[in-house]
Amino acid sequence: MSKSLINKACTTIFFVLLIQSASAHRHKFLKRKLPCKTLTLYLHDTLFNGVNAAKATSSAVTNATGISKFHFGELVVFDDPLTLDQHILSSPVARAQGFYFYDMKNTYNAWLAFSIVFNSSDYKGILNLMGADMMDQKTRDVSVVGGTGDFFMTRGIATLKTEAAQGFVYFRLRLEIKLYECYY
Repeated sequence: MSKSLINKACTTIFFVLLIQSASAHRHKFLKRKLPCKTLTLYLHDTLFNGVNAAKATSSAVTNATGISKFHFGELVVFDDPLTLDQHILSSPVARAQGFYFYDMKNTYNAWLAFSIVFNSSDYKGILNLMGADMMDQKTRDVSVVGGTGDFFMTRGIATLKTEAAQGFVYFRLRLEIKLYECYY
């Protein structure tokens, strides 16, 4: 066999193996992964309105810019209770501590970042979440970007759903949290 024919055969074999390897890796990458832990929590937010200081769990720390009717530019800091059911008077299992700000001029949309701080008999540690909260959608996903304690270096998705709202004073979110990287 000539040297050029051997080179062509080797090159062809190399590319066939490379394509097979990439295809196998792609299939493994696309295969749906099941969550290693799931949680359902209810976040209860009571915004300070000037008269409800004793019950308020959040407060606007900047005013809206005034260039839009959708609170554009307003920043809200919160320390909200999280419960296992929809009832605001249920015992909290964690606190959601962080902020959100309204970042669209033509609709209600916010960007948020917060920590879920657990200190119960079931869990100890923190989950960190962040992402866009497109409020006009029935459900929206934000990223779980890390954690500590029982949630050390975890990653996942939290699906948010607004279940109740009373104007701009109170809202309740259902958080369906699915963790895909868990280190126990």
